Amino acid sequence: MTAGALDVALEYVRLGLRFDRLESGFVDAYTGDPRIRAQVQDEPAPTPRQLRDRARELLRELDAAGLPDDRADFLRGQLTGLECSARKMSGEPVGFVEEVRGYFQVDVELGDEAAYAGAHAELDALLPGDGLLAERYAAHRRREECPPDRLESAVQALSSALRDRVRGQYGLPEVETVRYEVVTDKPWSGFNYYEGGYRSRVAINADLPHRLSQLSHLVAHESYPGHHTEHCRKERGLVERSGRLEHTVFLVNTPECLMAEGLADLGVPAAIGDGWGAWSAEILGDLGLRFDGALAERIAAAAAPLNRVRQDAAVLLHDRGADADEVRAYLQRWALVSPERARQQIRFLTDPLWRAYISTYVEGFDLLSRWLAARPADQPVADRFLRLLDEPLTPQRIAAETPAA
Repeated sequence: MTAGALDVALEYVRLGLRFDRLESGFVDAYTGDPRIRAQVQDEPAPTPRQLRDRARELLRELDAAGLPDDRADFLRGQLTGLECSARKMSGEPVGFVEEVRGYFQVDVELGDEAAYAGAHAELDALLPGDGLLAERYAAHRRREECPPDRLESAVQALSSALRDRVRGQYGLPEVETVRYEVVTDKPWSGFNYYEGGYRSRVAINADLPHRLSQLSHLVAHESYPGHHTEHCRKERGLVERSGRLEHTVFLVNTPECLMAEGLADLGVPAAIGDGWGAWSAEILGDLGLRFDGALAERIAAAAAPLNRVRQDAAVLLHDRGADADEVRAYLQRWALVSPERARQQIRFLTDPLWRAYISTYVEGFDLLSRWLAARPADQPVADRFLRLLDEPLTPQRIAAETPAA
């Protein structure tokens, strides 16, 4: 490793830690030398303009740092995201579409309402009966709700089963652990707090109803083979074996977020594949928790196009001038969610730190799904997915390896 490579990586870490001085929560995880964080904490509080200028300086220094292409591409994307965040923090006018592009290397636009209508038609056929589709869909979802006092035991059972599969498919450090806790008053349904040393704390928001058919997706997303698994493998490989300091810090509103959320949303397909509904139903059935796994799988496939409605809501709010009431009605109409769920989603979309983050799920899943499907015919899903867990890939790199949609 050249001195230049070390300097740029270390200065990137310091810069990322400085953002957390201005916006608590900007550093999602830090597993590096605690002395570096302490030094940053002892500095005078930075201004957004100082952070912007430092990001630009490091971007200029990248080309002379002698880094391998994959490392330089990763840092360039991260620093570009930080530069955009600093401009936003300083009050510079940054349009929402530009903001998403600066953070995540993707362009966003409104989805196709005809695709949403087609999804509604499929759901209508799967959920026969009287009343509006939204009412029948809501009733189905209520039937699948996990009793709050059984949530933790259900999560633990699914986590144990998924952990066994992921250990066999992808490998995990022997000492890795995940600790689950139930929380309230959060804008998200679940959150992984990676603590380093192959340990995670996963918080699950009890304010939101959790459906039995979706619990395997939640656990796969946060733990196996999602965020926890990715953090463990990158800590062991990129940090400990390759000395890449930049992977000791995980920063909100950067390209690595889109990669991480897309990867995590592919957790069930990567760990279980077709038949996940019956697999989940069998595990939860042993606890006396029953749902129709086959039907759940068909409904999830039919409803998949509606995931993009969440991003539409952000575009309408922040780019098209719609007010909260209009966006709430849009979510209820096309996503078939309750007024309470729509309000919860708008809360997430209007949080200053998280307002653009919905694109990491929508665009991340779409991009990585197409990339996974475009693998060579003789390549197993696990071999392709392992690259996401181990390599410092970027959305731009994935797009370059993926045939146009």
